[in-house]
Amino acid sequence: AAGAPKPLPSSGPKSLREMPHPLATSSSEEMGPALTPSPDLLLPRSIADKDLSLPNGTPVDTSSPASSSSLLNRLQLDDELDAETRDLFVTVDDPKKHVCTMETYITYRVTTKTTRAEFDLPEYSVRRRYQDFDWLRNKLEESQPTHLIPPLPEKFVVKGVVDRFSEEFVETRRKALDKFLKRITDHPVLSFNEHFNVFLTAKDLNAYKKQGMALLSKMGESVKYVTGGYKLRSRPLEFAAIGEYLDTFSLKLGTIDRIAQRIIKEQLEYLVELREYGPVYSTWGGLEVELSEPLEGVSACIGNCCTALEELSEDMTEDFLPVLREYILYSESMKNVLKKRDQVQAEYEAKLEAVALKKEERPKVPTDVEKCQDRVECFNADLKADMERWQNNKRQDFRQLLMGMADKNIQYYEKCLTAWESVIPLLQDKPETK
Repeated sequence: AAGAPKPLPSSGPKSLREMPHPLATSSSEEMGPALTPSPDLLLPRSIADKDLSLPNGTPVDTSSPASSSSLLNRLQLDDELDAETRDLFVTVDDPKKHVCTMETYITYRVTTKTTRAEFDLPEYSVRRRYQDFDWLRNKLEESQPTHLIPPLPEKFVVKGVVDRFSEEFVETRRKALDKFLKRITDHPVLSFNEHFNVFLTAKDLNAYKKQGMALLSKMGESVKYVTGGYKLRSRPLEFAAIGEYLDTFSLKLGTIDRIAQRIIKEQLEYLVELREYGPVYSTWGGLEVELSEPLEGVSACIGNCCTALEELSEDMTEDFLPVLREYILYSESMKNVLKKRDQVQAEYEAKLEAVALKKEERPKVPTDVEKCQDRVECFNADLKADMERWQNNKRQDFRQLLMGMADKNIQYYEKCLTAWESVIPLLQDKPETK
């Protein structure tokens, strides 16, 4: 029929990669790079590929480095290479503790430097606490429902286990908040969001918080209040593959996280034993005059091994675990966007069925059905683009993470080797003096 609604591009034989974003212009320059699914989606790349190369194309020499530090020296980050083309820079630093009558909390300095016309000044500096970052993320979810919003570090802290005002915890959270804002800054849509602008520039954020839902976009409202009354008949194959990938990815990453935490726990227990073990040799040396020198050497060697193990455990805790947890939360955020997309498609399918059941002929498709289809197409295009961007970030982050972990382990064993080699001359037979 001439007035029959057209089928969704995502549910037919036509691939989503051929479908332009409904809100994009016709100019190929303005549309940016084509939306193609990530090669990681169905077949994750092996770390042991024969021809390794960095995200910027630089080949990686897999031979043993001359020194352990050369691993990270060869690593070049994309952020450094395209820094000249960026027009918005945000950093989080200078944490400060505030003690008030009712509560005690930490604030962080958020510094912004930009050349964008949307900002009145080239530089801003404001102080924000964790709940302000949480407000920003909620606003981004409400106003940009079709996009993947980067995760925040967990707010929950187990009392008696972690001191949320300790220097280590505050620094770990600062790094996570800094990465959160940098993820938003690098996003071609989220970085232009009005709530993000307010967060970076407003001296008094509480005034904006009181406005509540007033600044929500129409799309945000329509998606926010979609109920679970609609049931999706079948998720398109491409998005079904994304859902399966995310389930597997979060499961594997959760397993690695649990094992890594157990390893760190065992390292710390071993460290306690080593600290008691070394001084025993020193005490023994005081009783054996002829053996005092080699025994003191063994004691010093064990002390050096303690220091090296402590540094390795700190690196694992501060650098390795936070990245794992961020990507576990990231996968959950992506699953939530996927659920929203399914809800909108289910609503569209329900509206199509309602139109088909009506016997009277209609000259054209009802407007609400067309709007609903536009929302589905928006979700499809935005979700694919964000998935590809997420995959690219993931490859870069994990390459850096694993190379850093290899480098730290090499350094640890090199220090232990050097310490034990220094003891050997003390244990060798010395020529007797006449």
